[in-house]
Amino acid sequence: MKHKIHRIASFGIVARYTLNLCFDDGLSRTIDFEPILKGELFGPLRDPALFAQASLDPEVHTVVWPTGADFDPAVLHDWPEHEAAFRAAALRWSKSNAAA
Repeated sequence: MKHKIHRIASFGIVARYTLNLCFDDGLSRTIDFEPILKGELFGPLRDPALFAQASLDPEVHTVVWPTGADFDPAVLHDWPEHEAAFRAAALRWSKSNAAA
């Protein structure tokens, strides 16, 4: 089975925690990350100044942050298929932090 490789060609911050991503196949997708910014990896990105430090990694062609947070560009390309899983994980991260 052949796995399609997707690359982000460009992106822009269009609102708080929201990116518009343009892919090399012409697809453009706007994603609001606010609901999933929880947990050790993504939680720090709730700081708007840190979220604004997003950049495009020239090697893997995805959005990355100085904290090491990133997303597989194929996941972002096919976000509607993956969003529910990320939201469920964020809910688990929130519950585990509340219990601690």
